Amino acid sequence: MASIFTKIISGEIPCYKVAETTDFLAFLDINPNAKGHTLCIPKKEENKIFDLDENEYVELMKFSRKVAKGIEKVIDCKRVGMTVIGLEVPHVHVHLIPLTTMEDARFINKQNLSPEDFKNIATQISEAI
Repeated sequence: MASIFTKIISGEIPCYKVAETTDFLAFLDINPNAKGHTLCIPKKEENKIFDLDENEYVELMKFSRKVAKGIEKVIDCKRVGMTVIGLEVPHVHVHLIPLTTMEDARFINKQNLSPEDFKNIATQISEAI
């Protein structure tokens, strides 16, 4: 069964796209810890990050780094944190979270953003990459 991320990749479910290559997609998390919280995923559906082959893993990290650099250019934060956790979606996903305090890294305080906010943030990050 296709994961929700596979449905996003196929265009079946919309997203706030930040960056895309042949093999990877970055889009804003719709339930963000902080403004600019972005998910980077491989287009290949794989459940666990360490099940990616070594090249896919390295390329995902390179793609995530590029996206994080774009986030840093437009989101006011001390740094962009990266985490790979989550059991809720069986598809590899790297969280890039703009951090001002360590509380931003916890998955309990969520931001409420309007669709217009999401669109503007996605556009700004995309243009900064």
